[in-house]
Amino acid sequence: MFVFSNLIFGVARVLDAVLNLYFWIVIVSAVLSWVNPDPYNPIVRILRNLTEPVFYRVRKWIPFTYLGGLDLSPVVVLLAIQFISAVLVQSLYQFAVTMR
Repeated sequence: MFVFSNLIFGVARVLDAVLNLYFWIVIVSAVLSWVNPDPYNPIVRILRNLTEPVFYRVRKWIPFTYLGGLDLSPVVVLLAIQFISAVLVQSLYQFAVTMR
């Protein structure tokens, strides 16, 4: 049973790391949108390719995220990441600990 517990604990750690990394990618992308960087820069293209599909879905599902020229979809994504981290990752951690 300890192998399954360690597996769940490992999945929780990886999920937590991925969510944390994507959290910072969203923040960097939002900050870059304020300064209007060169769209042909490879780093900017990677950041846009990682975040724009998610932002597009948020804008599509929640139409009030774009208010008066201010795009609030990164804020919604950041809140969703924090919610997933608080609920799902912590639940996986607790489940792994109770299995030991």
